[in-house]
Amino acid sequence: MGIRVSDLVHHLDDFFPKSYAEDFDNTGLLVGDADALVRGVLVALDFTEDVLEEALARGCNVIYAFHPIIFKGIKSVTSQGNYAERLVFRAIKNDLAIYAGHTRIDNHPLGLHRGMADLLNLSGGGVLIPRDACLKKLTTYVPQGDATSLRSALFDAGAGHIGNYRNCSFSVRGQGSFLPGSEANPTVGSKHQMHYEDETQISVVFEDYLEAPILQSLKENHPYEEVAHEIITLDNTYQKRGIGCYGDLPQTLSPGDFLKQLKKVFGCAVIRHSKAPEKKIRRVAVLGGSGSFAIQHALSKGADALVTSDLKYHDFFRSEGQMLLVDIGHAESEFHVCDIMLEVLRKIDAKFPTFATQSRTNPIFYFS
Repeated sequence: MGIRVSDLVHHLDDFFPKSYAEDFDNTGLLVGDADALVRGVLVALDFTEDVLEEALARGCNVIYAFHPIIFKGIKSVTSQGNYAERLVFRAIKNDLAIYAGHTRIDNHPLGLHRGMADLLNLSGGGVLIPRDACLKKLTTYVPQGDATSLRSALFDAGAGHIGNYRNCSFSVRGQGSFLPGSEANPTVGSKHQMHYEDETQISVVFEDYLEAPILQSLKENHPYEEVAHEIITLDNTYQKRGIGCYGDLPQTLSPGDFLKQLKKVFGCAVIRHSKAPEKKIRRVAVLGGSGSFAIQHALSKGADALVTSDLKYHDFFRSEGQMLLVDIGHAESEFHVCDIMLEVLRKIDAKFPTFATQSRTNPIFYFS
């Protein structure tokens, strides 16, 4: 017995949570019947006509694409529309499901940018542009004798991770009070009688995508009938989640040797770059796809080079000779993400074939 598209979506959402996506993005299941059984999954950077034909030829009914085919909105779905409208029309007609990852994978600590850093053997460093307001804090109150078991249950649900530390919490002892009504079924105390209980206040921090399982664990493991709790969103910057990476090369390279390495590692036909600064390259920042917005961030991390794509003419002035700006091409900076997506699919305990597309999806060609 196979799994349904909805089950596959659940697994992918678990690994690359919805909250990891940028607000402007359109990720997740974009097209398809959630109740259909998965017969096979084809992974691609983009959903194109060739990818659709390949999926049909391989017997796949799910396409796991990095870039969303529905992005800025589709006003019609016909066979005579633009390329996106035609593809969505054909996907529906052929019972294909389309799932997009995009910035969910960009912002994941094991996603696209970690992959770029690994291809260059970068070490140390961290996230280039960490995310704000993605951490939450839960505060609850429990009888002192139940504090240890409840705290452990919250940790098991994923709460209490701060940087490289696990099982982090803060507790304060105090006295709680309540007056059970006629419909109440109090764990301690009696109906219609004011009760005072020695309680422990427990506070734990967690990533926003874990809110549902943590609340479920709280309610299942708390002894009270009514569980008093508060959840607030923190303004803190979370250093483990965000876009881009930076780190140090195994050894310093001249700008020329570094560009040669990039050309080989990322399979570039052409590399565009700024004037090389008069220094060796050691610290490198990477950001796949369009990355001009990361220039100042890379400079602030002390990067000798920023590897990205889609830089415009005036962007090349913005490093002011302090850093080598390198545009290796959009698809070239992201091609390896298909391996990451395949690896996640193969961790799912289900029997369906998975393939990486053999179709070229890069719309840019070079003439020399």
